[in-house]
Amino acid sequence: MRRVLIFAIFSIAAFCAFAQRGPDALALYRAGNYAEAIRVCEDEIKSRPSNLDSYVVMCWALIANREYARAEQMAYEGQKISRYDIRLIEILGEAKYYLGKNSEALKQFQEYIANTPDKTGARIDTAYYFMGEIYIRQTKFQHADIALSAATRKRTGADGWWTRLGYAREMAGNYYEAMEAYEKALELDPQRTDAINGKKRVSDRLR
Repeated sequence: MRRVLIFAIFSIAAFCAFAQRGPDALALYRAGNYAEAIRVCEDEIKSRPSNLDSYVVMCWALIANREYARAEQMAYEGQKISRYDIRLIEILGEAKYYLGKNSEALKQFQEYIANTPDKTGARIDTAYYFMGEIYIRQTKFQHADIALSAATRKRTGADGWWTRLGYAREMAGNYYEAMEAYEKALELDPQRTDAINGKKRVSDRLR
């Protein structure tokens, strides 16, 4: 009888602990349930305003939910807790990129890369990609080539990134190198229309 009572006590305690933890915002975010992840993070921040991870996950979910202005705002709020958290620095880069704040976004990505140990951050490839896109917006195609080359070295299977690298090289007049990038994109996805069109344009230039 005593064992049954002890087991019951432990079971109730475990259930209460689980109930207190509540939904896992990160799991919700990873499952694509962004609105619910945001709501859970809001509740977490209300109960524990110094919980930096809640700000980070909330910002990820906000960006995924295309709420870029709010993601920027919440990232700044998170930086009041930890100014140099590299996750928030990268988040600010993405939010500003989507808001069209190109120069500000570029500074954030550069800071993220500079402060990531051994250049192996979880989103280092993405940071280089966004930098490449910003340089394309600014018509700095040689710079875009450098950034997108770094991105494709980090993530070799991203056919869209190879296509953008081809475009940057094409716009810079580096047609042989552009052809290489377009061909790599088409190896990964033979049906990619923008790579097909880019390769045709470059082929015409090289005739």
